[in-house]
Amino acid sequence: MSELVTGEAVVLGLRTARLPSRALARLLDWAVYTVAYVILAVGLLMGLSDLEDAAQAAFAIGVLVFCTVLLPTLVETLSQGRSLGKIALGLRVVRTDGGPIRFRHALVRGLVGVIDFGLLAMPAVLSSLFSAEGRRLGDIFGGTMVIRERLPQGARDQGAVPPVPPQVMHALGADLVALDLSAVPDGLWLSARQVLGRMHELDKPVAAALGDRMAADMAQRTGWPVPAGLPSLVYLGAVLMERQRREWERASAAAHAAYTAQLAQQQAQAQAQAPYGAVPAQAAAPASERTPPVRQLGYPQAPQPGAVALAKPAEEPAAKPAEPTGEAGGGFAPPA
Repeated sequence: MSELVTGEAVVLGLRTARLPSRALARLLDWAVYTVAYVILAVGLLMGLSDLEDAAQAAFAIGVLVFCTVLLPTLVETLSQGRSLGKIALGLRVVRTDGGPIRFRHALVRGLVGVIDFGLLAMPAVLSSLFSAEGRRLGDIFGGTMVIRERLPQGARDQGAVPPVPPQVMHALGADLVALDLSAVPDGLWLSARQVLGRMHELDKPVAAALGDRMAADMAQRTGWPVPAGLPSLVYLGAVLMERQRREWERASAAAHAAYTAQLAQQQAQAQAQAPYGAVPAQAAAPASERTPPVRQLGYPQAPQPGAVALAKPAEEPAAKPAEPTGEAGGGFAPPA
């Protein structure tokens, strides 16, 4: 186990990878890179068969350098320290502070790896045996180390937080709502979130010690002590959930206020653009033909600025047919 100190001064106890697992991961990577080298070399030699021997040798050396240094560097950079062999064995390359590696770290590891694995891998084996963290020369010069990202099932179960009865979590609700979280700094929130996110990768004593220390600091700033019988990590998780709930409520209220203001502005624009005497189409229709409003989830859609209709003029009654009269030219005269 290795104690890594993050940028927020949080001590993380991570399981470092030892020589057997690293050697097996290296063998798997070496097999993959060898196959890639053979395919590229044969393809280039077949395509460049018309060149001179010196040019073909130069291309072969370039392919060898690419598959030995550049390809492992690109793979570790893009995958953030996880090559194919390390993924198969649950390993990962990280910085000495626990953060993900970058291109310069992977490049130094690849360049020094020529020395580490050049003489039958003896430099890498000796440096790993004499290092307390199992680091080879490439890790020492690059400021990196290899950790076990995927723990065995037994070790993962030992580090798990014991389950809390539902009635206990229900009883904490009233206390959480009444908490004053304004005195908690952002650094403590970030540290607690990091520890909770990686607690399954930590050893059980280390996780318990970190949880107790942060829970004590959180209780001192909020004025709410850790309830008896409640694990410190569960206490931290409950306080973090309450803070996220409050942030979500504030964000939702701000979004709703902005939406209401936008809706009122669109309605004012629609009324200003409507001609004199215009009424909405829904109001112009008879009461018997109006469609009832439909309730939908979420915010209602804002009316378009031109979504108005002129009032339909009242239909004039049809002219009645003229009644027959006895005047000349007005029809047939009645019989005598």
